[in-house]
Amino acid sequence: MHHFDDLDRRLLDALRQDGRAPLSKLATILGISRATVQARLDRMLESGAVLGFTVRVRQDHEDNAIRAVMMIEVSGKSTTAIVKKLRGLPELHALHTTNGTWDLVAEIRASNLREFDRVLRDVRAIDGILNSETSILLSSI
Repeated sequence: MHHFDDLDRRLLDALRQDGRAPLSKLATILGISRATVQARLDRMLESGAVLGFTVRVRQDHEDNAIRAVMMIEVSGKSTTAIVKKLRGLPELHALHTTNGTWDLVAEIRASNLREFDRVLRDVRAIDGILNSETSILLSSI
């Protein structure tokens, strides 16, 4: 397991500010050599501490125009089988376990209401799902 030191955290903060910053710019910002930046990034990637890099797209430019959160209650010991089936649905962007009344939280993205409705039906049809509550996300603030 990789433990971040202060330099690692500063490097990650700089990348969060500008994920496309060249190594030379990161080196200047952090006051270290370009080779040190490269070595640190390589080590964090190889250890699995950093999983990769991504692009953030403005919400109104996303193809998946409908975003929602679905809270799911499952019966007894069926969670593993249900998670496997849910992971097979491409519209499920993320799946989380949680505590409290609900067992799982699914983040759903769909291109239109017809597709969204189909996803809801598909999820509710899975054996072992007792109850669900879905909220469409209207805007991010």
